[in-house]
Amino acid sequence: MPETTTPSDTALRITTAVFAVALLVHGGDHLRRGLDVCSALVNALGTLQMLFAVLTIALVFRRHSAAPLAATLVGFGSAIGFTLVHVLPDWFGPLSDSFVNAPPQARVTGFSWFAALFEIAADLAIGIAGLYTLRARQAVTV
Repeated sequence: MPETTTPSDTALRITTAVFAVALLVHGGDHLRRGLDVCSALVNALGTLQMLFAVLTIALVFRRHSAAPLAATLVGFGSAIGFTLVHVLPDWFGPLSDSFVNAPPQARVTGFSWFAALFEIAADLAIGIAGLYTLRARQAVTV
């Protein structure tokens, strides 16, 4: 029996592809800036987020039933995390890599801002697409 593709599934796959590109762009900026400019805690949390993101991407493209929930949790969780770490002023020492009034050694550029904001927008998009897909699937089963 062929698998049906709904508009919400298509939206989830498209936003996941954009999310994957945003991960690469943001990760590339971290490599450009140097991993030594962030605290060990920020690096560890970023690595953990990347692992969850890659798992989510795999779930979405394998069309796993858990994909929409993973996309929702990882998307909104990542958006909150990246906003706290990069967009807010230095608010909690080792848990902050603030771009606001960043010192020169942080090597923050306009591209850094673009990468972080692109990542946050893609996080929100995949989170919304995950919710949309979850709700669409619930409507079918009711």
